[in-house]
Amino acid sequence: MIKKMSPSDSHFDIPAKNCHRMVILGSTKVGKTAIISRFLNERFDDQYTPTIEDFHRKFYSIRGDVYQLDILDTSGNHPFPAMRRLSILTGDVFILVFSLDNKESFLEVQRLKRQIYETKSCLKNKTKENVDVPLVICGNKCDRDFYREVQEEEVERLIAGGDEQCAYFEISAKRNTNVDQMFQTLFTMAKLPSEMSPDRHRNVSQQHCEVLHRKSFRGKKLKDGDAFGIVAPFARRPSVHSDLMYIKEKAVGGSQAKERGCVIC
Repeated sequence: MIKKMSPSDSHFDIPAKNCHRMVILGSTKVGKTAIISRFLNERFDDQYTPTIEDFHRKFYSIRGDVYQLDILDTSGNHPFPAMRRLSILTGDVFILVFSLDNKESFLEVQRLKRQIYETKSCLKNKTKENVDVPLVICGNKCDRDFYREVQEEEVERLIAGGDEQCAYFEISAKRNTNVDQMFQTLFTMAKLPSEMSPDRHRNVSQQHCEVLHRKSFRGKKLKDGDAFGIVAPFARRPSVHSDLMYIKEKAVGGSQAKERGCVIC
């Protein structure tokens, strides 16, 4: 069980089976951070700031259960291959992003897809074809009037190239086109609640994190179908040591690493 803390310093547990990590990968300037901004805040920022590595955490209350989703927004430059491999090893669900007007970014997604399945197969001591990795590929910037460098036939070959299960969406983070549908599909593939998708739950502020473990919210009794999401402030990426222990436990079939928890609010 993973320890959490409420504002009153009282502890409660989130089962390890309800804790997951989503990793988003792709070249620079393809819109990875914009997709995460849509996911967490339902906003789009026109200003581009290069990402080194950003870590976010979101908590959900869904049908009486509490879930933790960690989100790792990776650098498009990948200056440290070992850190990229660590990100893949600790990831549970993946989003690969390319820009429809940039062929090189599509080729990078091809390389990343291969690396994910090869890395995961080594971890689980299985053949590449037997590794179940929930993965969605996104062709971003479909809202723009541009010369399309990546043709539909190329994407179809990538999706069909192997026995792995993955899905493909052409999206626009700017106009929020197909973004919610993409997340719904990803969570369905991962056998996670569809309410984790941005359009399927109500976001509440950190001041109301008691909704995660109470039967009422603002004096109203919660219904079984109510779903809430809270973005944790100042979330910090677990240490490399913590991630390595988590990988070791997964490799030997153990429970999730207990160090993945943090302060909720």
